[in-house]
Amino acid sequence: MKKIENKDLGRLTVEEFSVAKKRPIILIADNIRSSNNVGSLFRTADAFAIEQVWLCGITATPPDREIHKTALGAELTVQWRKFATTVEAINELKSMGYTAIAVEQVEGACSLEGFTPPNQGCGLVLGNEVKGVDQEVVDMCDMAIEIPQWGTKHSLNVSVSAGVVLWQCISKDL
Repeated sequence: MKKIENKDLGRLTVEEFSVAKKRPIILIADNIRSSNNVGSLFRTADAFAIEQVWLCGITATPPDREIHKTALGAELTVQWRKFATTVEAINELKSMGYTAIAVEQVEGACSLEGFTPPNQGCGLVLGNEVKGVDQEVVDMCDMAIEIPQWGTKHSLNVSVSAGVVLWQCISKDL
């Protein structure tokens, strides 16, 4: 096997990406503390051609050196919005007819392997690295999904969770 060089991967240019069809999924960052995690969310959103990233509360916004370092410029290609609170973001999401989905360990959560994303679009709410998705936000969501885990830890890094959940959403369309 020989590694494929970047120039041979057939990736879209920034201009092509800006007009390309996006998947109707919005990543909603609920008070994410780490700019590096925010950068990873942008990079993952770019990789999966996600519609937007919404940054809520204390979540850092571009331009930010740490976001840029981790996103590798994806913060310049992925559409994003800032909301003072995640509650405001969920209200906006619902006004668009999208389903609000908490990625959180809650009673009645759907296990990720059985999850099929809604056709009309959805917002995936990803929580703070320590506290998770705020309970007020969970209460506003239409449903919750949980990533099965079998080790001793109770959670994954927020950016890893985003990648795992997005892959499950996208793989249903492949």
